[in-house]
Amino acid sequence: MPPDYPEVDACPPSIGILSLDTRFPRIPGDAGNPESYHLPARVRVVPGAGSPDIVKDGRPAPALVEGFRSAAEELVSQGACLITSTCGFLITVQREIAAALPVPVLLSGLCLLPTVRQMVGGRPVGVLTASAPALGDAAIRAAGAAPEDVRIGGLQDCPLFAETFLAPKDRQHGAFDPAQMQAEVCRAAEALVARSPEIAAIVLECGNLPPYAAALRRVTGRPVFSILDAARLVPGP
Repeated sequence: MPPDYPEVDACPPSIGILSLDTRFPRIPGDAGNPESYHLPARVRVVPGAGSPDIVKDGRPAPALVEGFRSAAEELVSQGACLITSTCGFLITVQREIAAALPVPVLLSGLCLLPTVRQMVGGRPVGVLTASAPALGDAAIRAAGAAPEDVRIGGLQDCPLFAETFLAPKDRQHGAFDPAQMQAEVCRAAEALVARSPEIAAIVLECGNLPPYAAALRRVTGRPVFSILDAARLVPGP
C-alpha cells in the first residue's frame, strides 16, 4: 500500500533529522544540529545506532533499520515535510525508508551523486567519507552512481576525526577543536585531489563534514556539496 500523504495545510515546512546515537557535540553546520538547516528542524536519536553499527560496508541490522523507520514516522506525524539523517552510510536503506513515508526522504549526501555528475558533464566526482574502506560499491550503487565514476577519500586514519566520530559512543570525545578538525579534513581532501586530479566536484558523505565545506572549496578548488545543499531542495515559506 502507498503511504497516506498528509494534507498540505497540515504539514508546515519543517525538517526531521534521524540521528545516530552519539555523544560528540553537533557544532553549527553539522547535519545533526537543527540550526544548520534553512527550515525549523527537530532531531530524533535512534537508540543503539552507534557509529560502528552504521559506518560499515553493508546494511544496518534489521532492528536498527526498523528503529530509523519508526523514528521517521514519528517525525512525519509531528509535521516534518523532509526527513534527513546524520550519517551518509544510511544510503543503503534510503529507498526502503523513502518508500515507507509520505514525504521526501534524504538520508545521505550521496543522493546528490547522479545530479552532481550531470552538473560537471559526466566527469568523475570525488566522495569524502568518514571511512573509505567501509564505503563499498553497494553504497555507491544505492546512490544511483557507478563505482567507476567515483573517487573516494576517507578520514578513517585522521586521529581526531576517528576518535571523535568513529569510535563507540563511550569512547567518543565530548568536545573537540573545530580548527584542528578542519585541518585534518582539509588534508584528507587535498590528498584525494592529489591522487585523483580528474575529479570535477566533491560530495560529502558524512554529516559531520558540512561545517568545513567552505574551507574544502578553498583548498581543493572544486565545488563541494553536502546533505545540507540537498535539503534546500525543499523550499522555505
